[in-house]
Amino acid sequence: MARRSSPLFELRNPLPRTTSLLLGLVMPAVVLGAWCVASYGRLAPPDFLPSPSEVVRGTLQLFIDYDLASAILVSTQRIGVAFLLAAAVALPLGVLMGAFEPINRLFEPIMAPLRYMPISAFIPLLILWFGIYESQKIAFLFLGVFVYLLPVVVTAIRAVPDELVQTGLTLGASRLQVIRTILLPAAMPEIFDSFRVMNAISWTYVILAEAINPGHGLGYMVELAYKHQKASWSFAGLLVIGGIGLLTDLLIRMVSGVMFRWREKPA
Repeated sequence: MARRSSPLFELRNPLPRTTSLLLGLVMPAVVLGAWCVASYGRLAPPDFLPSPSEVVRGTLQLFIDYDLASAILVSTQRIGVAFLLAAAVALPLGVLMGAFEPINRLFEPIMAPLRYMPISAFIPLLILWFGIYESQKIAFLFLGVFVYLLPVVVTAIRAVPDELVQTGLTLGASRLQVIRTILLPAAMPEIFDSFRVMNAISWTYVILAEAINPGHGLGYMVELAYKHQKASWSFAGLLVIGGIGLLTDLLIRMVSGVMFRWREKPA
């Protein structure tokens, strides 16, 4: 007789809300505890691993003395503009590539290789084409989002059941109407969910985008930490970027929940 496994470890079994919250706190508490032991116990030198209190002081210093709030705003604006531009190109092109095979065959040979090229390798070219100012940063972030968003749109459009498309055509809908009333509504939840990944990619690339002539932005804060050899400032920058990423991810999930309430929830 087979022994029954613990209900906590049933395959793909959702957890009770309280259990899920408690488990979600375990690893952060372990990491924070290990950090405190290593830093306050002087197991690691302060210039290698600053203590949590030093990181808090460094964060406040960046906000008060170096206007970290404005740096966050500048980087957020750059990401927002690049994201909107990437979506404005990737969405219509991806819909057309997913809906019409000739268009897909036309663009796929030049789009597919981009996904395997390191985006950082484009920085010298972008500097040559756009200079070292704002346009170069927007172009870099645009490229970083676009190459990942486009195949998601194509895949989402192709994943719509063919029965829905054929039903629309049988009822007399034109191809444009099928795209507008069937393909797009059915694919948009998956496309919108991918925005969470694109958001993460954007916050990962923003420091690279601002590495050249950062001006004011989070890249400038990273440069400050490097110049002053302040490990606490580096940790503060990482925590700020991670915190902003989590907040924007939560915002995207909330908007998705409002926009796509009709979507079937997983069992």
